[in-house]
Amino acid sequence: MANVVFERVWKIYPGEVVAVRDADFAVEDGEFMVIVGPSGCGKSTLLRMVAGLEEVTRGTISIDGRVVNDVAPKDRDVAMVFQNYALYPHMSVFDNMAFGLRMRKYPRPKIQKRVSEAAEVLGLTEFLDRKPKALSGGQRQRVAVGRAIVRKPKVFLFDEPLSNLDAKLRVQMRTEIARLHRQLGATMLYVTHDQVEAMTMGTRITLMRDGVIQQIDDPLALYREPANRFVAGFIGSPAMNMFPGKLERRHGDVVFDEGSFTVSLGGREDLAGFPDRVLLGIRPEDLVLAAGGGPPQPGELTVEVEVVEPLGSEMYVHGRAGNRSLIARVEPDRRVDVGASLRLRLDPKRVHFFDSDTGVALRPSAAGVS
Repeated sequence: MANVVFERVWKIYPGEVVAVRDADFAVEDGEFMVIVGPSGCGKSTLLRMVAGLEEVTRGTISIDGRVVNDVAPKDRDVAMVFQNYALYPHMSVFDNMAFGLRMRKYPRPKIQKRVSEAAEVLGLTEFLDRKPKALSGGQRQRVAVGRAIVRKPKVFLFDEPLSNLDAKLRVQMRTEIARLHRQLGATMLYVTHDQVEAMTMGTRITLMRDGVIQQIDDPLALYREPANRFVAGFIGSPAMNMFPGKLERRHGDVVFDEGSFTVSLGGREDLAGFPDRVLLGIRPEDLVLAAGGGPPQPGELTVEVEVVEPLGSEMYVHGRAGNRSLIARVEPDRRVDVGASLRLRLDPKRVHFFDSDTGVALRPSAAGVS
């Protein structure tokens, strides 16, 4: 296997359309790197430049220490799995998986051995004689993955391979691909727009927006310490609640004043260096039902319930605090009625702050943390 290094990589299309801007990072040997972001952010373009399907405008891409900018796709020793299975309908599963090896003039015994090994890993042994039309969507995608495995490339490239599958098959296949990575110890780059896939599969995640890398980190760090407002809103489902407002010191406590509601954050000395105007972020799971009655306590706010979504293991409550909409994830065994007034409590240590102008995350000072 091998590492993949991007050094100041740009992709600019005619008309000065910038698809990738100054990508500079490394994918380590044996790592499962997920590249995630909304449609049109440049993630697939980045992957296609590694494969050699797109030319690099500026910068260099190296695979296993070798700059591949001018190397033909067939000589890069990479294998790509596309969103479309791209199987030959007239060929059996065996022949589809063996096709690339035959084109490279591998001897028949070696082809037989590699296809058999890949089929066993992917649970396809009993389907080797079938044509693609006799397979389910998940089985066809496994054949496409198997066709890549038999080549034993230095790098595997996945371009939204699960997008055409239904929800149940997506869960099954992402588990199988993650298990495959552990078995092979291979270097994998995996592109998706689905943040759940990114969080559950990746060793690390590269999050992109408008051709620019926003943050590269492991999944939990990306979730707990987002670099900016965009990352905070993209990672996590439902998305983080965001409220613009100002911080004020009242009677020894820090109070966040949105304009239509206020919430006390306690004695937060660690926020002393923050600007007055900020964006406050709080994840739905960090809002819990509080006991009603009496004036609001520190960390509490009153919410008017508009929609209730019971999901069995959890329940989402959509409501309004003052003039702002929010979502809270609460215990499923609590009765919550539309139109009711709820008291929700947030943990002041679990809120996030962002610069109201740039969206960059503001970090509390370590000196002020108790």
